[in-house]
Amino acid sequence: MQFIVRDAGDEDLEQITAIYAHHVLHGTASFEEAPPAIEEIQRRRADVLARGLPYLVADGGGRVLGYSYAGPYRTRSAYRFSLENSVYVDHAQARRGIGRALLAALIARCELGSWRQMIAVIGDSTHVASIALHEQAGFNMIGTLHSVGFKFGRWLDSVLMQRPLGPGDATLPR
Repeated sequence: MQFIVRDAGDEDLEQITAIYAHHVLHGTASFEEAPPAIEEIQRRRADVLARGLPYLVADGGGRVLGYSYAGPYRTRSAYRFSLENSVYVDHAQARRGIGRALLAALIARCELGSWRQMIAVIGDSTHVASIALHEQAGFNMIGTLHSVGFKFGRWLDSVLMQRPLGPGDATLPR
């Protein structure tokens, strides 16, 4: 399958909203239980962009096949050099290298900034494909928060993984 990874635009928001809604309604990658409206997705994207962070899509001939973005890991100022990544792929396009390409492009773009760590918070420890994707991208397993979410009538874990960006903690930030 041929696609390019590019910056997401306003014209992509409807498809991004649909991809995310499917994951919210049918999966455990997100702990949201009700899909947000397009206006909320637009607000979230604007917040990411206002922070100078990337928001990317995999474009397969005008069709959004997946998207990725980085946001603050936490809001307190001491965390300002750490980011959390998100990657979502259209459920009908899984296992075609889209997630790998989106994550690689996201990491590369974040390494151009002053950020030094990227954290993956993977919803549910049964998401072996997402865990493997992050391992292949250089993330290390940090740990599992057991039974911190409850969705679809069952307890869900959160898996934490981390990788350095650029020099990581080998030097002080700019």
